[in-house]
Amino acid sequence: MIAQIGYFALLLALLISLMQAVAPFVPLKRKDPAIAAFVDQAAFGQLVFIIIAFSSLTYAFVISDFSLSVVAANSHTTKPLLYKVSGVWGNHEGSMLLWVLILAVFGAAVALFGDNIPDRLRSKTLGVHAMIAVGFLAFVIMTSNPFATLAEPPADGNGLNPILQDPGLAIHPPFLYLGYVGFSMAFSFSVAALIEGRVDACWARWVRPWVLAAWCFLTIGIALGSAWAYYTLGWGGWWFWDPVENASLMPWLAGTALLHSALVVERRSTLVSWTILLGILTFSLSLIGTFLVRSGVLTSVHAFAQDPSRGEFVLLLIFLSTGGSLALYAIRAPKLKTGSSFSIISRESGLVLNNVLLSAVAFTVLLGTFYPLVIDMIGGDKISVGPPYYALTFVPIATPLLLVMALGPALKWKRDDLRAAFSRLKLAAIGGVVGAVVIMGLTFGHNVLTAFFMAVAIWIIVGSMLLLAQRVRLGFAPFSTSLKLIGTTPRAFYGLVIAHAGIGILVAGIAGMSTWATEKIDLMRPGQAIELSGYELRLLSIDDVQGPNYEAERGSFEITRNGRLVTQLHSERRFYPVRQQQTTAAGIRTNLISNLYVALGESDGGGRWTVRFYYHPFMPLVWIGAFTMAFGGFVSLSDRRFRVGAPKRSARLPVMAPAQ
Repeated sequence: MIAQIGYFALLLALLISLMQAVAPFVPLKRKDPAIAAFVDQAAFGQLVFIIIAFSSLTYAFVISDFSLSVVAANSHTTKPLLYKVSGVWGNHEGSMLLWVLILAVFGAAVALFGDNIPDRLRSKTLGVHAMIAVGFLAFVIMTSNPFATLAEPPADGNGLNPILQDPGLAIHPPFLYLGYVGFSMAFSFSVAALIEGRVDACWARWVRPWVLAAWCFLTIGIALGSAWAYYTLGWGGWWFWDPVENASLMPWLAGTALLHSALVVERRSTLVSWTILLGILTFSLSLIGTFLVRSGVLTSVHAFAQDPSRGEFVLLLIFLSTGGSLALYAIRAPKLKTGSSFSIISRESGLVLNNVLLSAVAFTVLLGTFYPLVIDMIGGDKISVGPPYYALTFVPIATPLLLVMALGPALKWKRDDLRAAFSRLKLAAIGGVVGAVVIMGLTFGHNVLTAFFMAVAIWIIVGSMLLLAQRVRLGFAPFSTSLKLIGTTPRAFYGLVIAHAGIGILVAGIAGMSTWATEKIDLMRPGQAIELSGYELRLLSIDDVQGPNYEAERGSFEITRNGRLVTQLHSERRFYPVRQQQTTAAGIRTNLISNLYVALGESDGGGRWTVRFYYHPFMPLVWIGAFTMAFGGFVSLSDRRFRVGAPKRSARLPVMAPAQ
């Protein structure tokens, strides 16, 4: 019964999506408000039926209904409830159902909160968005049906992949999909604007909150995935340049560029064509990431290696959506008129440079991800592209981007003086230089690059704080005036300051971790100790423990420094009988500045176990920085200006002839 309800709900959602996709583009004599009202209701109806389908699948996982093949393959009666629920999206079929659910949520949100968007633009945006929904609902129904049944259900299921049985992985995919799918709104707004024939400051004001929301969710999703890899895989690392990791990084980079270019459109009515193109390409990169995960071309702990026909279907969706939108862009973009001109030294120029560098970095990651696949496809040797490639390409391009990050917001719109802009940030520059000198002195000049990047981190963080201080005239006006300005400063400005400071914190974490991390791997028996970076690790005991659906060897460790107890940690090697797989649960002690990390490895059969002991200074700053960036984005998103229309301008609007 569950299977029939869920499958029928998907069919109805597909039918409604088809009507929603067609209605805005059929020439009718009815007025725009009537069409817009129908499209809005269709968006709500689509969401209702997809919720029914998703709830049906979730219920099947919770009650262990093994008559559904996807439940039998990815759940088990002994599995904890949390992982029964996360098992809904811990597989290909269920994750695609989550994808279309989030797609429908964004569409319904535009219908619900888009009252300030003109009816014609809103209905066409939702029409384009429904076309995407049609493609993915067809993909789910035709190639990835989560409600396929078994003739002879097993008594117990096969269980969820053990490495996915983790609280972090339970929430990582939803946040990642909120980012991936959220960029579909930028795509829909961009294509609708091309069809409608008008792009102006109002359009930018409408599209920015959706881009910002997607960017925030994707930032959180990437950070959660990084943290999961760090403490679950037992390798002591947080980023491996895995192709599927890159699949989420590419749309994040493009989305960051889109976020900044939309600001230029809103404020100065320029960079219009480029912003439209970024709106198309950002979602296209999200689709490419979907292809990488679901085509079977990659072997990864992140990937669903599936029937290649699914990859072919996704390729078809990419071709139709990206190819069709780029063809429309080629026809309509030349008719877009540019806005007002600006000086080479201006806020606009800084944002242009920001976009160029972000695009170059995204292309570098794209090339490194796909080059091995292309070589393999044409029959060449299998090659891998790893950290050395990205160190030689990604870092040199990203470095000037970081240097400009503090300077750009300090520049004035249209025209400014570079010397005056630097004078506003001289304290940040002094702080960076002092930080570099201190690090060089403490390391006797051996860590020049680290000193440089720590200086860059200080430059960004202090520079961001200075921007806020100058905005509220702190130190330049009576304190009561500054307090009043603090209350009237837009939240979007606070969000900018917080997000940029988060980047600085992230850079500091990466620089410190990359330079000063130490590790020691040794065979230990209970009672033995090893030393690392002034810490002594002693293996106290190895015990057998029984988990809810796994068996484990648990190592108990004691860490001391100068004879004083620092902490006790436990690390486990878990074995899941149903899947016949092993995982590692590391023991980690953090003080939010550095981590002590212990991972228990295999036994040599003679009473000794492999133990990995790591000291990771500045490691927590990587995630603190990432979550600070996302928090800054949400602060900006709370600005009421995102919920009202932009002021209309009578001149300098980039307009093209309306579609016939």
